[in-house]
Amino acid sequence: MTETAPKTLPQSIDGVIELLGTENYLAGRPLATVVFLALKMQRPLFLEGEAGVGKTEVAKVLAKALGRPLIRLQCYEGLDIASAVYEWNYAAQMLEIRLSEAAGISDRARLNADIYSERFLIRRPVLEALHGEAGAAPVFLIDELDRTDEAFEAFLLEILSDFQVTIPEFGTVKAAAPPIVIVTSNRTREVHDALRRRCLYHWVDYPSAADELAIIRRKVPRASVQLSRQIVSFVQRLRTVDLFKNPGIAETLDWATAVTELDRLALDPETISDTLGTLLKYQEDIARMQGGEGTKILSEVKAELLAQEA
Repeated sequence: MTETAPKTLPQSIDGVIELLGTENYLAGRPLATVVFLALKMQRPLFLEGEAGVGKTEVAKVLAKALGRPLIRLQCYEGLDIASAVYEWNYAAQMLEIRLSEAAGISDRARLNADIYSERFLIRRPVLEALHGEAGAAPVFLIDELDRTDEAFEAFLLEILSDFQVTIPEFGTVKAAAPPIVIVTSNRTREVHDALRRRCLYHWVDYPSAADELAIIRRKVPRASVQLSRQIVSFVQRLRTVDLFKNPGIAETLDWATAVTELDRLALDPETISDTLGTLLKYQEDIARMQGGEGTKILSEVKAELLAQEA
């Protein structure tokens, strides 16, 4: 399989909008501006917002559009250095020690230098992200940072400040070309100011109705215009209801795809009831919408759209 040659970085905000658009990502000007500045200034970009609004997708699309490798560090509670940064191949090291002993090698300094060399080093995502070449450095996605603990967050400060990491037995590994770093957070906890200061920041909000309709038209082209407009209006109203979890753009696209696969040209109460599991992810929210409230919202949506057409 032939790899895509890396592309040059966009030289303007409009260039960023066009670049992301080649991968069907509709970026507003504020987001495109901060992406452009992060690329130009070689600074990490910290994207915060509700789950499902497209934060992770920015990194994926940017990597694909630029022809760069995407290295993803999926954060979770208890994430440690061995899983995120590096670890030593202990089995291979023990074998090397035994072979050296069998060969009569007794120089401990030489043996120590040998077993802690790069050939025994297992690179995890952080270390992989620091091994890019000029003009082809990877996109490094640190996804859902708020799920880790503060100790690991503090460890990232050296990486985000100087694009380097220190390995006690090996030394300091510094990136020849800084990776494009995207950090995301769903704000389940506050990320420390020290990390925020090292990044450019942008809050990714739910899209406007016009933007959400444009996204559906791009991503689910088989959906009829009428169905797309109804879905957008329904979801936009749904986000004003006191739900356990509001649907993001990812859920909107899933719903549009599901209803289209059922060959529906417009929404009706039965279709909504049958497909709510693609839009809402908590039983309490689904039960609420399967009652009269879902039908009521649909009636309001149809009345609104008819008024707009009049």
